[in-house]
Amino acid sequence: MPDSPPPPAPALDLRLVWCFTVVAEYRHFGRAAEALHTTQPSLSRQIGRLEQQLGVRLFERTPQGNRLTEAGEVFLPLATELLRAADRAAAAARAADRPSRITIGHTPGIIVTQAVRELRHRHPDAEVRTTQLTPGEPSQALLDHHVDAVVARLPFPTDGLDVTALYDEPRVLVVPLDHRLAGRKSVTLADIADEPLPRVRGADPLQSAFWRIDPRPDGRPAPDGPLIEAIADQFELIAGGQAVTISVATHTLRPDLTTVPLEGVEPSHVVLATRARDRNPLVAAFRTYATAALGR
Repeated sequence: MPDSPPPPAPALDLRLVWCFTVVAEYRHFGRAAEALHTTQPSLSRQIGRLEQQLGVRLFERTPQGNRLTEAGEVFLPLATELLRAADRAAAAARAADRPSRITIGHTPGIIVTQAVRELRHRHPDAEVRTTQLTPGEPSQALLDHHVDAVVARLPFPTDGLDVTALYDEPRVLVVPLDHRLAGRKSVTLADIADEPLPRVRGADPLQSAFWRIDPRPDGRPAPDGPLIEAIADQFELIAGGQAVTISVATHTLRPDLTTVPLEGVEPSHVVLATRARDRNPLVAAFRTYATAALGR
């Protein structure tokens, strides 16, 4: 008689996994307990139960705090993804139970009003929300079910998404009014080969490479300008003559800046992105209206 398969291992308690990620963040049971609004002995017992379930030690106590063991280092990114996947599963279930709702995201400088108004007009009983996202958020916001559709500029990761092209925007150089290139009919990358471009701390690498055109077609890196905390911070630097930047002509500028068409570079592509195989009929409807109203 063949051997029967072993019983499945007990499922991990997601609350214990969450507690582990918080302790791993603080590297200190006392501070983690405060953040979790519990006591240090209770938190220690919960981590102990998780270690018992896994059969490994996750932390080592040191005079400086608590250090992850090798097993803990391996478990941490997987635990974080496990919690994120659980959140996505819960959000997907709630979305399937409420098909008369849709949240539409858009990134700065992109107007979705016409398509949203058409969706509300054709579906008066639906709850239609809009929210502005940062340029690096579209993909994760969709996959985490924070939004159901996004109108944004490429590039951003598109794995697991359906993407519909809407229109292109030529890229331009943004300079102060007294810059040597201000007033030109157009410029090329050769004209700005030595012009520094700001770097945004923590910027998405795909976005940064596209807007800085880094590296250049000849393989040279784009000249580094000052490091800034947010995209909006760059315009003060440009007005002060410390850098130039690359943008699109549709952006509204402050009066002490001007744009010059940038020739020989790929335009910015504005697209509609949704989760692949999303069955919400409002998503399909918005795709139809966005293509008609926003597509060029």
